[in-house]
Amino acid sequence: MVAAEAWTRLRFVADPQCHTCGIPLSFSDSASPDVAPETENRDEVRCTECLINPPPFRRARSALVYDDNSRQMILGFKHGDQTYAVKTFTPWLMRAGAGYWPATPLLVPVPLHRWRLLRRRYNQAALLTQALGRELGLTSLPDALLRVRATVAQGHMKRSERAHNVRKAFIANPRHASSLSGRHIVLVDDVLTTGATVRECTTALLAAGAQEVSVLTIARTVKD
Repeated sequence: MVAAEAWTRLRFVADPQCHTCGIPLSFSDSASPDVAPETENRDEVRCTECLINPPPFRRARSALVYDDNSRQMILGFKHGDQTYAVKTFTPWLMRAGAGYWPATPLLVPVPLHRWRLLRRRYNQAALLTQALGRELGLTSLPDALLRVRATVAQGHMKRSERAHNVRKAFIANPRHASSLSGRHIVLVDDVLTTGATVRECTTALLAAGAQEVSVLTIARTVKD
């Protein structure tokens, strides 16, 4: 799946990180434009982006930094039928989301549109969600969200373009209204980039009555 030497170069997300979006932070430079002024509790410091444009989800956490090394692993899993990678990613996700599990949340994957699911034959986020559920003894609901509008690939898009691309692309499955109501939900995906997709998914879940939503991904982009 990936060259052996690449494993030693994987970058795991560690503290300090933004209390809300989970982006790694550095306190070595207090003048950094990406770090908000310190709060009384350094454990709850937030990045400037989250203060300016707070996301609808409560928190987001990721296991890895998305870079050349992790990208190779994730793209093989996502597009290359390397579904066995679930066994590798699941323990990393369990550790990254450790703060979520005491609330016994409902696990929900970011969905694929039905046409893309037919082409790919599996939803990588759903595989991760089901594996987490088995390991943690939590309920997973693979079809809690529906992608009602086909969207184009976002790899080349800017932040504003991504937000427009996924606008109103998701709804909560009416069949699961009672299961979502009042629940703490962990939304699972492979990569967190600008957050446009998980924001839209979170909005749909909250509209369906979820109490709160947190996000968990294998990797996330960072600014080096």
